[in-house]
Amino acid sequence: MNVVPCRTLAAAPTPEPEAADAAAFADTFDGLDAGLYLVDADGRLIHANAAGRAVLDACNVLLEIRGLLMACDPLVTHRLRQAFAASGRGDPVAGTGGSAVPMVSLDGQRYVAHVLPLTSGPRRRAGATYQAAAALFVRKVALAISPRSDALREAFKLTPTELRVLLAIVELGGIPEVAVALGVAATTVRTHVRRLFEKTGTARQADFVKLVAGYATPLRDIGEES
Repeated sequence: MNVVPCRTLAAAPTPEPEAADAAAFADTFDGLDAGLYLVDADGRLIHANAAGRAVLDACNVLLEIRGLLMACDPLVTHRLRQAFAASGRGDPVAGTGGSAVPMVSLDGQRYVAHVLPLTSGPRRRAGATYQAAAALFVRKVALAISPRSDALREAFKLTPTELRVLLAIVELGGIPEVAVALGVAATTVRTHVRRLFEKTGTARQADFVKLVAGYATPLRDIGEES
């Protein structure tokens, strides 16, 4: 049996930590169903996962123009650019929980984009690896209710519409965004929210987050703080 001298092993090249981190992050990102984009404070696209590239290839909701990530809707582009810049500055307005931006594609499909700052807390490592200021998660709005939400519906005797509004409030963060995503009037959403307050015994929309978390899957989202 041939024995490799210790000095040969010691001299063998090892991957750079930064390269290893980047490869690990890329593999994780490509496993996501949602489109994910890493951008700098100016909105320059640094990395996109496989699902994100598919969205760009469709050219009906997001575009890459001269290296910049933009939306087909100029107003959405403006909101995204503001969020990216705020993330880069570490502006508390961006918030560690990020912000949600509703979008409508050129063919009428509804999407939601979540901007997650990468400049504070445990997320800093992911941002530093790619020199990114923010991560943008984009996915098509799914109006179908997940089977795991049945327990929540049964516990509070919610109608299918009430459950859909509850989950949308938690995901999108506000009545105007939910109205856009669900394609209904804001007054209709407010009516359902009032009924949800009564049925769940809550008083604020923020309480919905704690309520849903108690019935959610134990797996954490990738962007959540540890």
